[in-house]
Amino acid sequence: MTEEIVQVSGLTKCFGGLKAIDNLSFTAQKGEILGLVGPDGAGKTTTLRVLAGVLAADSGSVLLGGQDVLRNPEAIKSLISYMPQQFGLYEDLTVAENIRFYADIFEVSHAARQQREQQLLEASGMSRFRGRLAGQLSGGMKRKLGIACALIHTPQLLLLDEPTTGVDPVSRRELWSILYSLVFEGVSVLVSTAYLDEAERCHRLLLMYKGRRLFFGTPTELKSMLPGAVLSISSPNPEVLRSIVVGEQGVLSAMAMGDTVHVVVDDADLRSTQLRARFEQSRVPFGELRRTTASVEDVFVYAISRQRTQIGT
Repeated sequence: MTEEIVQVSGLTKCFGGLKAIDNLSFTAQKGEILGLVGPDGAGKTTTLRVLAGVLAADSGSVLLGGQDVLRNPEAIKSLISYMPQQFGLYEDLTVAENIRFYADIFEVSHAARQQREQQLLEASGMSRFRGRLAGQLSGGMKRKLGIACALIHTPQLLLLDEPTTGVDPVSRRELWSILYSLVFEGVSVLVSTAYLDEAERCHRLLLMYKGRRLFFGTPTELKSMLPGAVLSISSPNPEVLRSIVVGEQGVLSAMAMGDTVHVVVDDADLRSTQLRARFEQSRVPFGELRRTTASVEDVFVYAISRQRTQIGT
């Protein structure tokens, strides 16, 4: 039976009259990556801060490893590591000195820290930079160092708030490789991400909007919820094409992606003919129009656009 390390029920947090988290419930299992996805203002960062015990909730319950986070946040400090968007590295310390500093904070024994430091540096590809000042590292290397510092005491749960934002594609791939290695060791990872292609890499997803849960399950389950089909249309003017598509009969959502437009429609065959005629009438250049497999991003855009239409925002 799979062990649930995090159990969140009815969680609510308000800032003034705004509900940043609105009756949110979900679980996280041991040895899985749970992705928190949603637009800006969805409540992802607030949720992670509550789970980390650095922000009090107004109501609900949060259990972490059986410990009540809301009643006794100090009890879970040894079980977790929280890496916010602006992680506190000391730029005038070297890579190794930063790791040792966090080892002191977490009271890791001298014998254990040496072995753990070596493991983390090797896993992150940072061994040859151990003597370099943190301030001289690239953005991706700083993120990897931040994860190494957060893992020095071997937590059960790692909370990461958009760890790959602003990081180059190679470093993003390396960071995800580190996360998969942690899962292999039994560590659970909760990660918020602004990159929906990364959501495909998570075991399960929590899709949030205005503090509420829109979906909770695997990426495959999420994609199966999309009604109709997805059409991919190439064009030298994708934004113009998208503006024409929006509002057409049978079009559920549309999104420009590079030199293509992804359109969610109720009927692929019927709408393909209809849209071709519409483009030709508008004299907008377009290329191949074909049916394609739905991505997490397609479902995300559809779900969020539907919510905005329903509540008028």
